[in-house]
Amino acid sequence: MSAQPEAKPPQVPQQQAQQAQQKQESSLSRKLNEMKTRLNVPVNVKVESERRATIEVDKSNLLAVAMALRSIGFDHVKTVTAIDYPETETFEVLYHVSSYTDFELAKTIVTLRTKVSYKDPTLPSLHPVWESAWTGERETYEMFGIRFEGHPDLRRLFLDEDFEGVYPMRKSYKVKTEGLFVDRPA
Repeated sequence: MSAQPEAKPPQVPQQQAQQAQQKQESSLSRKLNEMKTRLNVPVNVKVESERRATIEVDKSNLLAVAMALRSIGFDHVKTVTAIDYPETETFEVLYHVSSYTDFELAKTIVTLRTKVSYKDPTLPSLHPVWESAWTGERETYEMFGIRFEGHPDLRRLFLDEDFEGVYPMRKSYKVKTEGLFVDRPA
């Protein structure tokens, strides 16, 4: 009696989906790690899933990392925002970038993170890399007071031009309630 090779059981859709996910995840990891190697600047890359990754970078290397992301297919900024950490007197600025033109990257979002201090809340503008950063940087400037050097039109969008005081999205901002009418149920 001759021994026949054991037949592999057919793959079920869940196994196929897992393999496809691993392939795509490794593709994103591979692209980001290749970019990191070419850059030769210190960055922390974390791939969270097949469609999400985070890159932490010092503000001095922000522009170089943005240009490298652009070169591998990330062609626009979806959002720009900040997080206020009053206990360490820092802001973390986040750019969410993706792609319109590269179908493989179109469903992927990379978060580019950097920190600035309260004492010097300035960053280089990423508008020269991605024009879509224009509005997000303006809004982040207006709401947090973070200046984006090299931005072509860094002025207010929502607040009065003569606004003074604490920026509205900072945790130290206090809403004035004096003189407000509050409708309470009878």
